[in-house]
Amino acid sequence: MSRQLFGCHVSIAGGIDKSIARAESLKLGAMQIFSKNASRWQALPLDPEVVERFKTARSHAALGYIAVHDSYLINLASPDPKSWQRSVDAFSDEMQRCLTLGIQDLVMHPGAHLESGEAAGLKQIIRAINQARDRIGGGVRILLETTAGQGTNLGWRFEHLAEILAGCHKANLAVCFDSCHVFAAGYDLCSLQAVNRTLEEFERQIGLDKLALFHLNDSKKGCGSRVDRHQLIGQGEIGEAGFHALLNDPRLTAIPKIIETPSGPGHREDLLTLDLLRKMSGEKT
Repeated sequence: MSRQLFGCHVSIAGGIDKSIARAESLKLGAMQIFSKNASRWQALPLDPEVVERFKTARSHAALGYIAVHDSYLINLASPDPKSWQRSVDAFSDEMQRCLTLGIQDLVMHPGAHLESGEAAGLKQIIRAINQARDRIGGGVRILLETTAGQGTNLGWRFEHLAEILAGCHKANLAVCFDSCHVFAAGYDLCSLQAVNRTLEEFERQIGLDKLALFHLNDSKKGCGSRVDRHQLIGQGEIGEAGFHALLNDPRLTAIPKIIETPSGPGHREDLLTLDLLRKMSGEKT
């Protein structure tokens, strides 16, 4: 089996260009970063010198894949016109920052309808993505992340993602499959048979050709709980059998895989988890 691209979320503290060296020190094949403080609306423009250092460092690094995750404040499903437009503006800025950095993939949470209803929320998301696409252009691939369905969050059903994909025909869209979220949403991943059934449903609703990234996280809560609580791989309700099935499915080998589990001091737990994933996939560590 060919070597898989495993990685984790990496800090941009001190400058986004420093994330590359951090990823290299952890021997990552893939990494995910924020392009700004994810808990604030406003961000200073990217410094051209920092951008140049980032691009130079990346060109010399062994990293095979980088994705940006957008701000947690953005809600493209908001029924409030002011909040919705603020989210569209912030999302457009996230897209522009990806273009500036030369990063293709932007991971985003579809949004929460805030009791306006699923149908209304999905329409808002489609309208938002189309507006951002018209503003920024098509140089960034938007990855719709599966959600656990906590509260009024959309994207916990594959049908939600299929509707967004169908409605954003001009935008370049694909899916980020978060194992914890998918499991908590009610799609079983605990065994080879369960994984196959879930992937068959994904293929039927969306198509595996639209699966661009994995977030590999175990779940503290049970299947169908609709509670988003990440756990270390093999220590949660999914268990090692489910991850072994995902990692050894030849249809999924080439898809980058990022962990978002508790990292521990100095990424200690990340390193142990990545070693476990490599062993489970049959790689020598």
